[in-house]
Amino acid sequence: MSFAKATGQPATTTISTPADGLRSGKPTIDTAAGAIPAYYAAPQAEKPPIVLVVQELFGLHEHIQDVCRRLARGGYFAIAPDLYFRQGDPANYDDIPTLVKEVANRVPDDQVLSDLDAAARWATAQGGDPARLAVTGFCWGGRITWLYAAHNPALKAAVAWYGRLQGPADPLRPRQPIDVVGALQAPVLGLYGGEDTGIPVSSVEAMREALATGNAPAQASAIHLYPEAPHAFYADYRPSYRPGPAEDGWRRMLSWFEARL
Repeated sequence: MSFAKATGQPATTTISTPADGLRSGKPTIDTAAGAIPAYYAAPQAEKPPIVLVVQELFGLHEHIQDVCRRLARGGYFAIAPDLYFRQGDPANYDDIPTLVKEVANRVPDDQVLSDLDAAARWATAQGGDPARLAVTGFCWGGRITWLYAAHNPALKAAVAWYGRLQGPADPLRPRQPIDVVGALQAPVLGLYGGEDTGIPVSSVEAMREALATGNAPAQASAIHLYPEAPHAFYADYRPSYRPGPAEDGWRRMLSWFEARL
């Protein structure tokens, strides 16, 4: 298994999901700005629902690929494009601050949303059902999940894991999730930790209030807060992993998708 170096040595709690019986691989996806790599996993069933999986800060490494296999075993066509491909390879970075500065913060939101559209088209061409399209993302990808839910009118459901909700704007990131509540195209389930030092509970509560007064998809959205969980509580390969909230969050995500796809 290959994890981003900046995450350190994988923990003993690391989960490894086999690809046996699944369709899986590392295709190249054509996008508006050239081809990018990706990873996918899907069941053998015909026309399964599609789930776009948005990478965490550390890119398309082993954990995100394993998440795709977990979703495939649940009956979903999971596709995760390499959204850092044009800016750099997280595998080359030993520390998080440098990775953020030199790669993550140089990725334009518009490019990411367009690449996810391309991934959805690719999954459709491979037999996924475009009428049952969802998205989920973690950390860096949790923020993108909210933005994508306001971007694609074909989306039916979204689940954002501990993604940033508020913050300053800049040319590459002109909007934060709380700014797009009125434009949501699909209901979002947000999963957050009360001990997340990067996303204060006050930010989560501000998002709850915004959703309550937003459009219909916003009012159909929900946020679940795990009071004692830190950031990245689903990342089983890291010390931040919390099995209880992680397992509960996964069940909530699958129920959210099942009810809407």
